[in-house]
Amino acid sequence: MKTRNLVMMLIVTCLVALVVLGGCKKKEQPPAAPKTMSMEDMQKQAASTTKEAQKAAAGIEQTMCPVMDGNKIDKNVFVEYKGKKVYFCCTDCKAKFEAGPEKYIANLPQFAK
Repeated sequence: MKTRNLVMMLIVTCLVALVVLGGCKKKEQPPAAPKTMSMEDMQKQAASTTKEAQKAAAGIEQTMCPVMDGNKIDKNVFVEYKGKKVYFCCTDCKAKFEAGPEKYIANLPQFAK
């Protein structure tokens, strides 16, 4: 009889422990509501992002000839256009650029907007 009572007490103790431990789960907090931004804050953020993009674009170095797409540039063959150096693979490309620079601007990272 004592053994039976001891087994029953052990079973009851285990069940109580399971209920207590299983029922102690933390409830998750609901996600915080998204922060609303004023129009002024949005404009500041947009201006900041634009400045960062301009800085990144300014750091891009020209590596290919704008006239002969795919040819690597020669740092000794260049022309200064609108305050920026434009490099070419050869003097023939430099002459073609000087004859009509606007059609080659799109191929130049230093003039990317």
